[in-house]
Amino acid sequence: MKFCTLATATVALMLGTAQSHAQPMQDSTMAIPVYSLGFMLEMYAQDMQLYQKHGVNMKLNEIAGLGTINALIAGSVDFGQPSGVSLVRAASKGQPLLAIVELTSRIVVQVVIRKDVAEKAGFDPKAPLEKRVQVLKGHAIAVESVNSIIDAYLGLLAKKGGFSHDDINVPVMQPPNMIAAFNAKQIDGYAMSLPWTQIPVVSGEAVMVASGPDGDTIGLDPFTNTVVATKPETCAKKPGLCEAVGATFVEAAAMMHAHPDEAEALLKKRFPQLDEKVFHAAFQTELKMTPTFPAPTAKGIENTDNYNVAAGLMKPEDKLPSYDKLFTDKYLKP
Repeated sequence: MKFCTLATATVALMLGTAQSHAQPMQDSTMAIPVYSLGFMLEMYAQDMQLYQKHGVNMKLNEIAGLGTINALIAGSVDFGQPSGVSLVRAASKGQPLLAIVELTSRIVVQVVIRKDVAEKAGFDPKAPLEKRVQVLKGHAIAVESVNSIIDAYLGLLAKKGGFSHDDINVPVMQPPNMIAAFNAKQIDGYAMSLPWTQIPVVSGEAVMVASGPDGDTIGLDPFTNTVVATKPETCAKKPGLCEAVGATFVEAAAMMHAHPDEAEALLKKRFPQLDEKVFHAAFQTELKMTPTFPAPTAKGIENTDNYNVAAGLMKPEDKLPSYDKLFTDKYLKP
């Protein structure tokens, strides 16, 4: 009985898709920086064929780390899903992009460290954040890309603890390699988005040092963590394409919140090797950060600018005077 709602939605989707095919389909490209549950709205939209329903043949590309926003700036892809931090930083360097969808509204990064390392250091998981992060100093904590939002979070935490990013050994590797290196004790921990951070925590091999989703945001809340962005001229030349992309994410967010169990079951197929408890914990956490209506906000983007400064990636004098041209909700219809 539980899946009746999904069946009804699927029938409606098929009808909608059939109707959309009466209109010419638009070809387009989308890039994501890493294959993680942080991009579950994109995965859900693909699996439910929502792009097709709204008249778009969307080709998805995985371009690691900052490669996504660089590809977007270069015009290699039409749309990308960079962090809000990267969006603001690009604008400060004279490369403005336009955010048309907000995917997550809190810092999604979590930092884990091996349990044996934590115990040796006398780590207290209930201590204030500035005490907890001391355990990172002098250890090897992997990230997926230098100067990414994930790497910046380490810098922010280090500053909170009274030391610097340079006091942490930060190897760069992709999530599957992080897991392998962690298990082989080649690294002491890693910073990443969901679901990767939950794997060693659920198994009892790691402890959580800091978690943006659970409130370790240093007052930067709301926070435009991840967006769907494009060049301003893309929407100026093809407003119908941007409206179709906006409609895809509005529908994906609404359906996911209305039918979370069905959405979780569908997305779990993309991570078949993950323990069910790990995936469930990651999905529930990610859903809390997914806006019901995915509209970017000025305050959320301003906090990403503050994040850049707090993490030492930008000078205070480089903050933007206004964020009005960096986002719009005009392509999102309730």
